[in-house]
Amino acid sequence: MTRTGGTPKARAGIAPSSPQAPDPTGADWQVWTPGRYQLAEGLRPHRGGMVFVDLLKGDLYRCADAPGRVPHRLLGLGVPLGAVAPVSDGDSEWIVAAGTGIALVTEGGRPRWLDRPEAHAKLPMRMNDGVCDPAGRFWAGSMALGGDAPVGSLYRVDHDGTVHRVLYGLTVPNGPAFSPCGSLMYLADSAEGTVLRYPVDPRTGALGAPSLLARFTAAEGRPDGMTVDDEGLLWLALWGAGQVRCHTPDGVRVQTLDLPTPHTSSVAFGAGRMYVTTARHRLTVPDPLAGAVFARASPTTSPPARPFGPSPGQRGPYSDGHVPSYLEFMRRNL
Repeated sequence: MTRTGGTPKARAGIAPSSPQAPDPTGADWQVWTPGRYQLAEGLRPHRGGMVFVDLLKGDLYRCADAPGRVPHRLLGLGVPLGAVAPVSDGDSEWIVAAGTGIALVTEGGRPRWLDRPEAHAKLPMRMNDGVCDPAGRFWAGSMALGGDAPVGSLYRVDHDGTVHRVLYGLTVPNGPAFSPCGSLMYLADSAEGTVLRYPVDPRTGALGAPSLLARFTAAEGRPDGMTVDDEGLLWLALWGAGQVRCHTPDGVRVQTLDLPTPHTSSVAFGAGRMYVTTARHRLTVPDPLAGAVFARASPTTSPPARPFGPSPGQRGPYSDGHVPSYLEFMRRNL
């Protein structure tokens, strides 16, 4: 999420939330969820469907396969849930950025914490957005609860379950998102209105020197959740502007899509559709569509949510694709 508000523009083309086939031309958005969420975020394509979080409530949902149907709640953690990724060797286990740390959790189970690096920070903190890179490492950001102090960090979780702080001094980190080959990472600081591009060593996860990909004024909205499609294009949800924008890897804007509510928070592709989450959070008088998940037909494709853990055949210290014993110990004993 970001801390900047906005006023929705007058827009048309919104389909009703009752079940119906998506517009084959992709001209209209559909309201996919009957409910409205306080802070829907973290859209990820997973096993032919789409999952998202209601961040402040701490819930994880799987979207229904047709509009107007109630999503299935997969997790209810009771602490802020910024983002999830599946674990490589199962269908019901997730690595989560939640509360003040990072944990493994199964449906109906309690979190097994890998680390809580923000538990003893001077300011009250929480985890925010996160994702796995193509090599199966989990990356997640942290922020002050007020979203107004540059005390947030970016953490990387390696395959052995160790948590490393790789960046500090962020205010509201969102993303990251990775290029298809894993050699570039995009990271937004929503409060600063910036999106930075980092070179990444795919073998180690080490970051190189960043460059500025895009900067947004408050009037343009703030960069929030993002994804990279199969062609390497970066798609950004702009909080406060009610927009999704598409940029090339060198920052050229190639497309802008308007939505009917201002706080767009994440974007993802799956099953022939583009999905966008929105929020009621920080709207004094939320409009009737604030907090809905939207979808529209789209020819754009992107990889499914990459799982945490090394892939079979992956080069490196875990080339056999086996999740190291540390995580196995966590599953058995915590």
